Amino acid sequence: MKAIMVVGTTSNAGKSLITTAICRILSRRGWRVTPFKGQNMALNSYVTSNGGEMGHAQAVQAWAANVTPAIEMNPILLKPQGDMTSQVIIKGKAVGTVGAMNYYEQYFDIGWQAIKECLNILSQEFDVIVCEGAGSPAEINLKHRDLTNMRVAKYLNASTILVVDIDRGGAFAHIIGTLELLEPEERNLIKGIVINKFRGQISLLNLGIEWLEKRTNIPVIGVIPWIDEAFPAEDSLSILEQRSKKTTPDITIVVIKLPRISNFTDFEPLNSEPNVKLKYVNPNDNLGYPDAIIIPGSKTTINDLLVLQKTGMAEAIKNYQASGGTVIGICGGFQMLGESLIDSQGLEGRKGEYKGLELLPLRTLITPQKIARQRQVIANYPLANLPITGYEIHQGRTKVTKPDIVKPLFDDYDLGLVNNSQSIWGNYLHGIFDNGPWRRSWLNLLRKKRGLEGLPTGIANYREQREIILNSIADQVNNHLDLKPILGSRE
Repeated sequence: MKAIMVVGTTSNAGKSLITTAICRILSRRGWRVTPFKGQNMALNSYVTSNGGEMGHAQAVQAWAANVTPAIEMNPILLKPQGDMTSQVIIKGKAVGTVGAMNYYEQYFDIGWQAIKECLNILSQEFDVIVCEGAGSPAEINLKHRDLTNMRVAKYLNASTILVVDIDRGGAFAHIIGTLELLEPEERNLIKGIVINKFRGQISLLNLGIEWLEKRTNIPVIGVIPWIDEAFPAEDSLSILEQRSKKTTPDITIVVIKLPRISNFTDFEPLNSEPNVKLKYVNPNDNLGYPDAIIIPGSKTTINDLLVLQKTGMAEAIKNYQASGGTVIGICGGFQMLGESLIDSQGLEGRKGEYKGLELLPLRTLITPQKIARQRQVIANYPLANLPITGYEIHQGRTKVTKPDIVKPLFDDYDLGLVNNSQSIWGNYLHGIFDNGPWRRSWLNLLRKKRGLEGLPTGIANYREQREIILNSIADQVNNHLDLKPILGSRE
């Protein structure tokens, strides 16, 4: 099987974008292509059709490759939960929680075995595998236990692309330094260099490219311009925040920036709305009076709830709602809206019962068994009989204590609730805003409060808009990338 590895000189060099673009480019050319990332550390995750959990970025890359996301594309997912600990997910299932100092002692051999098993499965189905590295492949203090970069490249004998972010400066030093720190057999795998995020006249770069190719004997196979797209695979909240700055929106929605916020990819569809401004607010910041507040998912719900209470944000949210504001909680945010959260086993690190925001009549018990599954349900509000798709990822069972003051949001009563005035919404469904008619109907409730005309609700779901974005990214990369040195005679 042909294998391509994409590594970067630094974090945020653009590995994920280049990997995604190559997946779409090769798929267009008729290749059966799959993405792969041996180990990903991220709080944005996706649930496959068989209930396995994987990195959301690899799910996006699978969609770019026009294939169904599968856990084999991301055998190891680490979900940080504070205090230098992470939940470990191997081949789609949570297997434990471990501290950084003990992770490699406990999981290195198990993880490498899982990676090889998954690569073997993928090799039987696909023509080419496009692998993404993590961080830098030249961290000399970590290389002996690196499960993501050159260990995978060597195992696959993968033609490797080295990506550098020229926008941050020091690109040539980053490239030379990275190559110098690679072992000879690793360096021999580097078949091309990509200079990413370039702004300016290419003629000003030509002398540098000539020097670089002569010095390294490795071709520069692409100079990719700055791509101003809402790329849907990034794991960096700071990048999503930068995209959310709109100057003349009709409505503003505040997302509470929880310390352990997870699955903030839920809000990409809202950010795609031209008349909506997303504003991320830290717990100790002034809340203001937006049109709606979203309490997002959290890797450690109780800890983040305590932060809201300690900083005064919990009281600010309650006062905002009491004065007529709209609040929606998703997953962990849904649990926080209730009367109490109980962790009798200390599964989140804090054993005990904790008072919630008391905005919905709920009690949540944190349980060892994680629910991870795709869902297809029917929404009752704000439009009735509306088909909805999404997925659940949560540890906790939520029960309603006063059913007379709330209504079921879906045909599954346990999945979500809305109060009688439709000012407090809570649900477990990640991806709810991906559903175009539901998203527009909910936004129209906010617009009505403003006296604004409603938006059309007969629109496509966000996946169609994501396809447009993926095609645009692939087009822009393809115009500036020569894959012949990577694909060889098969190009």
